[in-house]
Amino acid sequence: MNRLLKVVALVGAFFAGIATADACTNFIVTRGASTDGSNMVTYAADSHGLYGSLYQYIPGKFTEWMDVTEWDTGRYIGKIKQAPVTYRTLGNSNEHSLFITETTFGGRPELEDPKGGIDYGSLIYITLQRAKTAREAIDIIVDLANTYGYCSSGESFSLIDQQEAWIMELIGKGPEDKGIVWVARRIPDGYVSAHANQARITTFPWNDPENCIYAPDVADVARKFGWFEGENKDFSFADAYAPLDFGAMRGCEARVWAFFRTVADDMDQYEDYAMGHNPNNRMPLWVMPREKVSPKLLMDCMRDHYEGTKMDMTSDIGAGGEGCPYRWRPMYFTVDGVEYCNERATATQQTGFWLVGQARPEKVGILWFGTDDAATSPLTPIYVNSLEVPEALREGNGSMLEYSDTAMFWVTNRVAQFAYLRYNTVGKTVREYVDMWENKMLELVPAMDRQIGSAKNAKKAQKIATELSVNNAQELFNIWEKLDKYLMVKYIDGNVKGEENGKFIDNGNGKDIPGKILQPGYTENWKRAVAADKGEILKVVK
Repeated sequence: MNRLLKVVALVGAFFAGIATADACTNFIVTRGASTDGSNMVTYAADSHGLYGSLYQYIPGKFTEWMDVTEWDTGRYIGKIKQAPVTYRTLGNSNEHSLFITETTFGGRPELEDPKGGIDYGSLIYITLQRAKTAREAIDIIVDLANTYGYCSSGESFSLIDQQEAWIMELIGKGPEDKGIVWVARRIPDGYVSAHANQARITTFPWNDPENCIYAPDVADVARKFGWFEGENKDFSFADAYAPLDFGAMRGCEARVWAFFRTVADDMDQYEDYAMGHNPNNRMPLWVMPREKVSPKLLMDCMRDHYEGTKMDMTSDIGAGGEGCPYRWRPMYFTVDGVEYCNERATATQQTGFWLVGQARPEKVGILWFGTDDAATSPLTPIYVNSLEVPEALREGNGSMLEYSDTAMFWVTNRVAQFAYLRYNTVGKTVREYVDMWENKMLELVPAMDRQIGSAKNAKKAQKIATELSVNNAQELFNIWEKLDKYLMVKYIDGNVKGEENGKFIDNGNGKDIPGKILQPGYTENWKRAVAADKGEILKVVK
């Protein structure tokens, strides 16, 4: 997903082809697979041009028609009929604890219709205004796309409510045929699923409307273009509309694999698939976790850089001397005529905002919301029935072209940029602060729920939920402002100042001169690489 600029070749020519890789990641945990009985979904809204803020829609009196602008570009598309009743939304959630997130898989370019009247981003946020449940949302998405035409490429949607969790995949029919072909599958309770810029629904049951629904012509369109021959039972949505290539596996499916192997057993058998070497060893659409997944574990899964695998981004020479898990774009490079790829992990530097959504039975849903890179930014709990957006997260408080001293996006970016320079020291400290905040908030959730539940009426409960959400977000902003300054003092110029009892150690002379300074140096891999490259010049002669 990209808000301002659709980077069709995000992973470069090396990852290009049928499977485009606009960069987002979704993990889904059903309530039977979660520690607290909630359905959960994640979203990293990754883009080089996206500003991190919390969108808000407030119901009111409207005209008969509403304008639609393309979410990626801001381009005016046209008008659609306004719904007679709409619901309050916050980001990718609404007041009924419905959450909708996405990843772009691109798919067959022949099926794009630039004349379409609605794009994938507008489908999400307009549907959230109109639907109470995941099933209802699927119906609305289909109706909007078929009525007005669909102008985006192939998309995977995650939809969760208090009872169910679904994956929906869709793509247009081409410029000569308005609407979409699509399939949606309910994730069995007790399982987890995921998608990351590659279509994942292959074959599916044609006679199980409780758990699988689809467009009547979902296979016929593929037949029309010559991408499928055979009986319906053998039809694979992903193979027809988004065939696998190296980029789809290595740049996309590998993120799904990293999540699966973290929470489930026996996933190393798919390593060759994740690395792009064996398309025939495709992973299942969902897996059963070895134990129930906590909200904190799910948050941390979004911080993955393939640690502990062959693709570990912290350990090779590309990580530099201080273990930075990022590779700046482009995503491919050539040496002596041989083409190589950089890894694309779940956590990435170009994230605008990210979230973990919790649809909780008989409780107000929680949107755990953060800005910038998931690995270096914290999530704060926002109750989905909140009446206002915290100032630090408000749309219009800064932009990608305007710095703001009061915006969470900019303070998290300042901290992250410093962490990237010295990841194995500064990054470690940042992660400690992230964990302290998130664990504190998770521990406070039961008490906050009790405050909301003790309200005399729904209006009062909503007011309490709003105050808690706003106050927590402001507290987090204040902490991160202090962290930004603390990191500068502690780690300036490659040094690490010693601390004792929460204060920096001086030399004992009362002049604020540091008394204990460490220089941790570089990683062992880096030292060996430098020695191999320039050893004869740098060798100490005795």
